[in-house]
Amino acid sequence: PDVIVHQKDGLDVYVEPQANHTYCLVADMAKGVGGDYSAFQVVDITETPYRIVAKYRNNEISPLLYPNIIYKVGNDYNKAWVLMETNISEQVAHILYSELEYDNILMVTRSNGGQVVSGGFGGGKTQLGVNTDKKIKRIGCHNFKALVEENKLIVNDADTISEISTFIQVKNSYEADDGYHDDLVMPLVLFSWAVTSPYFKELQDINIRQVIYENQMKAIEQDLTPFGFFDDGQPNNDVLPNF
Repeated sequence: PDVIVHQKDGLDVYVEPQANHTYCLVADMAKGVGGDYSAFQVVDITETPYRIVAKYRNNEISPLLYPNIIYKVGNDYNKAWVLMETNISEQVAHILYSELEYDNILMVTRSNGGQVVSGGFGGGKTQLGVNTDKKIKRIGCHNFKALVEENKLIVNDADTISEISTFIQVKNSYEADDGYHDDLVMPLVLFSWAVTSPYFKELQDINIRQVIYENQMKAIEQDLTPFGFFDDGQPNNDVLPNF
């Protein structure tokens, strides 16, 4: 494992943001049971081998504040491309886009053929993230294994390495062994699924970012419906950690 150069409030930084580098932040939401963690991994995708430069893991962060953490770290890492898992809720993704107006959210297109990272175009319904299903998990796990074994993805975080050791095959899927977590592994599984998309290669070309962004905004405006929040009348006493 690498040396942590900065650590605070669940965020471990291994490599500070570098000028002209491109990053991808893949975020997972806590399931809300058993002390699960909301977690994300920040990966330097400028060139291979890809490398984890930072990770976040917190089992106490409110879903209403989690987007602010992603926003802050994403901006610090040169407006990193953000891929959100939306199985539990789309709330975090919508806050990140609608309220915080974060530009570089990776769009996923869903069609009869499944889901694909597409930048918000290519036919089908556009969504602000990926809904992890059996197909995506299978592809992601197999590709994750290949990336690590071929030294194309450097996993240098001790907590992630520990989770990988207890991430086992169960029938036709993979999950954490009983009593263990996979909160840090799943973002890397989703990352490994995303890199199989031809569109992902374009993310490493800084010169076409503006074109991608303009297409994404058009797709969002056409396909996404307004999102509202339920107000229970109770005060929100959460305090955003100061990184």
